[in-house]
Amino acid sequence: MTVDVFTARPYMGNPLAVVLDATGLSDAQMQSFAAWTNLSETTFVLPPTPAGEAAGADYRVRIFTPGGELPFAGHPTLGSCHAWLAHGGMPRQPQRIVQECAKGLIGIVRQDGRLAFEAPPTAISAVEPALLADVAQALGVAPQQILRAAWLDNGPRWMGVLFEDPDQVLALEPDHARLKALNAKVGACALYGDAQAAPALIGRSSREARAFATGQRMSGGVPPSGVSPSGVSPSGVPPGEASPGGVPPNLEVRGFASPMGVAEDPVTGSLNASLALWLRGEGLLRAPYIASQGCCVGRDGRVHVSEDGHGSLWIGGHVVDCVKGQVLL
Repeated sequence: MTVDVFTARPYMGNPLAVVLDATGLSDAQMQSFAAWTNLSETTFVLPPTPAGEAAGADYRVRIFTPGGELPFAGHPTLGSCHAWLAHGGMPRQPQRIVQECAKGLIGIVRQDGRLAFEAPPTAISAVEPALLADVAQALGVAPQQILRAAWLDNGPRWMGVLFEDPDQVLALEPDHARLKALNAKVGACALYGDAQAAPALIGRSSREARAFATGQRMSGGVPPSGVSPSGVSPSGVPPGEASPGGVPPNLEVRGFASPMGVAEDPVTGSLNASLALWLRGEGLLRAPYIASQGCCVGRDGRVHVSEDGHGSLWIGGHVVDCVKGQVLL
């Protein structure tokens, strides 16, 4: 199956290819197919290992980018779970699905028509000042424009950078070759405060213009597929505005994964999970909230972050089917 994650509308989120019966495939076959799909991730569903099964795992998943295997990733977790359930998978516990991956066991629950995974532990550490200065230069900003930065590692390792205003995030023009040389995957974010959430015409038009300008530069002068000259995403929703029937986002996110061969990821579950833990720890943002990601590449992703009574954070989103069929491997 090919599914779209973090969207209720096909082709507006982050696509994922899921091979539902990967038993007997070699690492080389998995890597070859993941490179061929050319998606940010392709997953392969397997029975749990004996240890995983003993610990309660319902299935096992291996996650490949075009360039290598990941121990954990967010949108592949939700997308693989959705595909496994659609393929007849029956969890041991009716209210909880347990996925085994290289990171360990990941709990998944159903929430209001969405799936959500429990944010795994994240190692948070300081960014070296010299490296941060180099990353700022690669992003095309002055170092002082970055309010806070930290290394965030929950399997994938991201450098989280916080800006003052979502406009700054939407206007970023990274030098992807430089980021790759620095071996830095960068997750840029900014909070929507009261001023950004208010429907001020000037602020809104500024966001639209900057997002459209970024889209033009990324695609050789042509807006991303389905993006209008106004900068509105294919859903018709300007950056920072509510999706139809929804509420405005609280956080704008962009994920630049140049070292993995992905210039800009449309919507990134692992990054949003680590950002949620980091920003909560900094006292800047508490769940529940919604993060917006993808408008600069013609998507309209929404990540729903919630917190349970034990303090665990859950990263949720819709998943929709796009393609079903057979693949020859």
